[in-house]
Amino acid sequence: MTKSGSPRLIEASGLSIAWGHVLSELTAPGCTEISPLTLSITGFDDDGYPVENQNIRVALDHWLEITGKRGCENVAFTIFPERYYVLAQGNRAEFFEMYREAFQRIQKLNPQNNKKGSYFQRLIDFEGGGKGFNQLEWILAEYERRPSGRRSRWQATTFDPHRDVSRTSLQEFPCLQQVSFTFSETNGLIVNAFYATQQIIRKGYGNYLGLSRLGRFMAHEMGLKMERLNVFVGVAQADDLKKTDPDFLAMMAVIKAELQNAPVLA
Repeated sequence: MTKSGSPRLIEASGLSIAWGHVLSELTAPGCTEISPLTLSITGFDDDGYPVENQNIRVALDHWLEITGKRGCENVAFTIFPERYYVLAQGNRAEFFEMYREAFQRIQKLNPQNNKKGSYFQRLIDFEGGGKGFNQLEWILAEYERRPSGRRSRWQATTFDPHRDVSRTSLQEFPCLQQVSFTFSETNGLIVNAFYATQQIIRKGYGNYLGLSRLGRFMAHEMGLKMERLNVFVGVAQADDLKKTDPDFLAMMAVIKAELQNAPVLA
């Protein structure tokens, strides 16, 4: 078993390619985790959406479906609920209110998976119940008031020690601890996300998709363009799976074929 204890930086253009390179390293013979991992993703279109390789995306979603795991859209929704944003037609206040109301119903319908909240819920309703502090609104309002000044203002947390400190051996939520926002010299928004641990195969892609969409939303509201997503992971894990499984090998064959023409930048 190989555990990389030295820092690993992977930089790539395109969400699918970046995720694919991480997965390729994690699934090398004997490797089970990378610790720590820094993943830097560029490649966003003119509207701020992440560039995806459809062959990789389709292969992953197919594998997730046949193995009974949550699809990429389902995971991404926990970080940024794109369909509510579309329903709100880009109205920020309506979007936030719509999600706050909807999440209380979601929580009641599926308390097992949502009893402690979701990532986006904690970003806009930290304490819960529809009346918690909206960290994203504060950041956006503060940016509108004074975009310069102390840069440490542009951060939001999802980890709450009062609710999340636990002795349990397995805890799915929250793995994402914090997000922060910085700005480039070319009016670009850079999103930084911090994970204590991350399950790369079943959740990594959806995580990056949700974070990219969150970044696009924040960039739009700030009058900027989405430029880069940096993800810092304390321990990037390969999940508990059989690397010799035929379905998994079929997915990896697609991914490796696409990676041949898309080398990492770093």
